[in-house]
Amino acid sequence: MSTGTAGGPPTAVDAGAHDRGALRRLAVATLDANWEHDHTVPSRTLYPHQWSWDSAFIAIGWSHVRPERAWCELASLFRAQWVDGRVPHIVFNPALRVGSYFPGPEFWESGLAEGAPAAATSGLIQPPVHAPAAWLAYRRCPSEQARAALRRLYPRLVAQQRYLATRRDVGGGGLACIVHPWESGLDNSPAWDAPMAAVPADAAVMRAYRRHDTAHADAAHRPTDLDYARYVAIVASYRERRYRDDDLAGRHPFLVECPLVNTAMGAAEHALARIAPLVGADPGPHRERAARITEALVRRLYEPTTGTFRPRDLRADRLVPARTVLGLAPLVLPDLPARQVSALVAEACSPRFGLAARMDRPLPSHDRTAPDFEPLRYWRGPSWMNVNWLVRRGLLRHGRPDLAAGLRDSMIELVARSGCHEYFHPDTGAGLGSPAFGWTAALLLDVLADDPAG
Repeated sequence: MSTGTAGGPPTAVDAGAHDRGALRRLAVATLDANWEHDHTVPSRTLYPHQWSWDSAFIAIGWSHVRPERAWCELASLFRAQWVDGRVPHIVFNPALRVGSYFPGPEFWESGLAEGAPAAATSGLIQPPVHAPAAWLAYRRCPSEQARAALRRLYPRLVAQQRYLATRRDVGGGGLACIVHPWESGLDNSPAWDAPMAAVPADAAVMRAYRRHDTAHADAAHRPTDLDYARYVAIVASYRERRYRDDDLAGRHPFLVECPLVNTAMGAAEHALARIAPLVGADPGPHRERAARITEALVRRLYEPTTGTFRPRDLRADRLVPARTVLGLAPLVLPDLPARQVSALVAEACSPRFGLAARMDRPLPSHDRTAPDFEPLRYWRGPSWMNVNWLVRRGLLRHGRPDLAAGLRDSMIELVARSGCHEYFHPDTGAGLGSPAFGWTAALLLDVLADDPAG
């Protein structure tokens, strides 16, 4: 039995029945309801603009049902690419009134920055998951039109990689650094607590702004005002220099090498190596860069004593202590050495994350045995479809279909029980955050297709 709201897509199906047809219809209805003229909004409530890595995941879902929208989604996002190659984490819809979202275009002032696009955007990036999304969209529905779309997109994807590898290699070790927690995609993860604590801020600063997230979701589930005060301070530091990346080491308060962002960068090179022959380019340099990124990840972010990857705080020159789902991300890399693969599988199967062939609870975003585990607060505990999807692909790549199947069943169960929510309670599976969320619907379509990793 489907349930829903009048005039909107259904919100859940009978969890006991697991009617795959009903789940597929739910996912397609969710994506259709969030479609704009050339892109998909993450949700109609809290996220009314276009988000970078959301669009990549959403394109994967569209490739199963409306392939032309997958290419439109990616093309729309990359039209807002900056001259230096960065792909902004938000592209703003000019039709929405000023003040309808915080932080909106008036906060970012991207138009004052050299090399910014005509469209209003943020000045930050998000994990570069777009090349793998483009490859998957092509592989799932190859055609001359898809190949032409790849040909147009390829140089932009290469420019995105070049930006990260050059402008953002602040540590000089072959990895890109993020300049804001939002760039990781895991905004308020405990992984950022230590580097964020060094950013001076006062929660009272937020009295000057109107947060829209707490109007659409329980404040107890969202980042705190002190978190937001620090977010604002970090953006202000970057914005003051018009988002230039020269001399970041000398002036910027937040500089961290993130396992997920760099894993995505390595995975993008592997995807580009597959795309290159289709568009008349040489795959060799992509393979070489992919190998260098994997080597740098192991050398700089892997901690052998705990068997997991951790972000490196460049300001303090140390690995952060929190054990989060970020540490499992490198499983996605096909050339990750066997020692690290085994260690990450052990970490994922430990009581901290509870991965199993038959899972009693969803995969959390943070170590559930940690004292600062919060099952309701955004990235400090809840389960998210996109990182689950990434971990699942890594398990398939490294010969663990049993664990991948357990994670897949858990992901399907979440939506069957609670609908296409933004994220889910890591114990009960209850839906949290925005309802009718785009990437949840899109990645549900992908796992329902049960396509093995390529």
